[in-house]
Amino acid sequence: MMKIERVAVIGSGTMGRGIAHVAMLAGYKVHFINRSEENLKIAVKDIEENLVKSIERGFVKQEEYAKIQNILSFTNIDEGVKNVELVIESVAENMDLKMDIFRKLDVLTNKDTILATNTSTMSPTEIASVTSKSDKVIGMHFFNPVHKMKLLEIVKGLNTSEETVDIALEVGKMMGKETVIVNEYPGFIPSRINCLIGNEAFYMLQEGVASAEDIDKALKLGLNHPMGPFELVDLVGLDVRLNNLEYLYKTLGEKYRPCPLMIKYVKAGRLGRKAGKGVYEYE
Repeated sequence: MMKIERVAVIGSGTMGRGIAHVAMLAGYKVHFINRSEENLKIAVKDIEENLVKSIERGFVKQEEYAKIQNILSFTNIDEGVKNVELVIESVAENMDLKMDIFRKLDVLTNKDTILATNTSTMSPTEIASVTSKSDKVIGMHFFNPVHKMKLLEIVKGLNTSEETVDIALEVGKMMGKETVIVNEYPGFIPSRINCLIGNEAFYMLQEGVASAEDIDKALKLGLNHPMGPFELVDLVGLDVRLNNLEYLYKTLGEKYRPCPLMIKYVKAGRLGRKAGKGVYEYE
């Protein structure tokens, strides 16, 4: 089985920086890729701050701080994916964007390089269709915040080889994750269920069943959820959740039709914590 030493992470948003963080701590040399040098600087600073907090709270040993040097930033994808064994794409949930990236990766990477997508709902098989090595394409779905959440979904596309699955499982183990293997189907496991819960919560809010605070409180205390559906969607991003729902509505049908209130919030720029305002307001 191929040994992974260098991991390229494409995208420096919330999920991309989280993946770069856990890859760094796992001992991999990380090639962090984004077109914006400024965004890369912000992302690396955020990783460093989270690492310091983890050290202060005793979750990570002080000597692990030196590994921050293993994150190398690239604004040029050609240079960033050169001679890496694994690429993890973590850009917006937009199929055209993802397929465009994988077309480039097919040309730019070595023939044995594993190409992973961090999509939470979309088809690795469809993404792999634009490459000449669909057996090397796999879904590796991390959860937010990546450096705290234990789960990693390994999603097999139609042509994903068992060797590729084994390598993804080993990488997950090195990153300290618990893994589940999913035979590709829209939404996979947690995202499919979470989209239903979160969308229904918006319908309840729209219908005036209860306040957002009380709906969150009811699910936390009544169903033992660690976060309420509105707290969670504000963390994930309302735009991300809406993209997921639109894809599931298209692929799985009526029960995933996005709630009009959610659409209204996104149009108003109420995207959650990252925007300072979602269902709730943040400083």
